[in-house]
Amino acid sequence: MNDTAPISLLLVDDEASLREPLAEYLTRQGFAVQEAESAAVARSHLRTEKPDLVLLDIMMPGEDGLSLCRHLIETRALPVILLTARGEPTDRIVGLEIGADDYVTKPFEPRELVARIRSVLRRAGRASSEPDADAPYGFEGWRLDPLKRRLTDPEGVLVSISTAEFRLLRAFLDHPRQVLDRDQLLDMVQGREAHLFDRAVDNQVSRLRRKIEADSRNPELILTVRGGGYRFAAQVTRPVGGRD
Repeated sequence: MNDTAPISLLLVDDEASLREPLAEYLTRQGFAVQEAESAAVARSHLRTEKPDLVLLDIMMPGEDGLSLCRHLIETRALPVILLTARGEPTDRIVGLEIGADDYVTKPFEPRELVARIRSVLRRAGRASSEPDADAPYGFEGWRLDPLKRRLTDPEGVLVSISTAEFRLLRAFLDHPRQVLDRDQLLDMVQGREAHLFDRAVDNQVSRLRRKIEADSRNPELILTVRGGGYRFAAQVTRPVGGRD
């Protein structure tokens, strides 16, 4: 396997309402995610692919997750994290006894799951080459701490930004040098202040430019793409594997 390739995950869960948004979130975190809605589909996928880790729901129609977990441990030696909605510890204990590496009880915080994935991969000797979700961003001497939501300029001076501006900047930093249209930006930054973006994405971009551009009238970081939206032109760096 190419060590520079993204970490590959197989997400097995029959609930599309959980599986699909979770797969999208994990993809944004830098993982390559394949989905399977049943153990049968997962087995079919595993005939041709070998993921780095399997996220496996216990309760599924047909073959359940514990049966598939036993198969993965005995025949494929794959790291497995169990996803369980049950309050009773029995299934979790059985899963760990047959060789599962960890478990997460639904509902769970996606960031916690990412942390557990990285922990299991480290133990399995396949550390992620992607930055941690909370790792700081750097660009042109600027630094954005996503955990504390703190933006500092190249001189180390704290620059105040609103929640809306933080979301917009992070969307750009997660997709450097890519053209993002207004609809994409709306999807990425929706939250309690989404109405602000609904009224004027362009106004929010202008406000952000005034914070980070040397000359907001002649921007060099957030460029306008005629008929296309915006593109963050600077190189973005993040430390691999966690905060610096």
